[in-house]
Amino acid sequence: MKLSSVAALTAGLPSAAAWGGFGHITVAYIASNFVSSETATFFQGLLHNNTEDYLAGIATWADSVRYTKWGRFSANFHFIDAKDDPPRSCGIDLARDCKADGCVVTAIHNYTTRLLDASLPASERAIAAKFVVHFVGDTHQPLHNEDVARGGNGINVKWNGVDFNLHHVWDSSIAEKLVGGVRRQPYAEARRWADSLTAEINAGKFNASRLDWLQGVNLEDPTGTALAWATEGNAYVCTTVLPEGPEAIRGQELGSDYYEAAAPVVELQVAKAGYRLAAWLDLIAARIKSQQSVMGDL
Repeated sequence: MKLSSVAALTAGLPSAAAWGGFGHITVAYIASNFVSSETATFFQGLLHNNTEDYLAGIATWADSVRYTKWGRFSANFHFIDAKDDPPRSCGIDLARDCKADGCVVTAIHNYTTRLLDASLPASERAIAAKFVVHFVGDTHQPLHNEDVARGGNGINVKWNGVDFNLHHVWDSSIAEKLVGGVRRQPYAEARRWADSLTAEINAGKFNASRLDWLQGVNLEDPTGTALAWATEGNAYVCTTVLPEGPEAIRGQELGSDYYEAAAPVVELQVAKAGYRLAAWLDLIAARIKSQQSVMGDL
């Protein structure tokens, strides 16, 4: 697929793929609520979208292109396969768990670097921005940081009496139940949930911890930053996703007691992802502005 064709895929608001699409779009709206005005202006220009949907509109793009001939190279960039042993032990070893062609941790490093590279054409930097927005969200979904049963895809469970796999439940089902259901195009619901979580970050239950969420965020070390986010997400596999191990959950109904334990984790991780994404984009935009200032002085 030519780059022009890839760019065409971003026109308008894409349909949600599977965080599921709803979660990724919510993360993007939260980020757009927190970025500086200078950051918003920069990314609106780069993405050719001057509306409030400039991040939400590209939040699921990476999930779309991974299934195209052009984008199949990016399939492994959405996750890291932690070869740990939940619930006895959880943890990520980058050298052990990142595939030879990359993983979500190295992808965040790579596409952040490309976004900052002034020698690249704007079209390439826009593609990098789309990947960064999506992959920051991916690092916060616990099962994107786990190898067991292909990140839960191989664990069949029930959700309100319907058969699903565990990964789908964490990608979509829990978040959708939290807000009372979503439509195929979930932008209105995602906007409302993002605004609700933004209020909790600004003055509610997340306010006291939000600065802690940014500890260790360092543009000079994208790998270390992304690895810390992924490791944090992976820890929930032991405590909440598979608290009694993978075999104990197979075939079980997850729409009641399990949901009550999992829902606060999903809510927290989506809020963290949006707030951290905003901080990351602010750092990127500030660095680019500094680079432009230096070039202007030469």
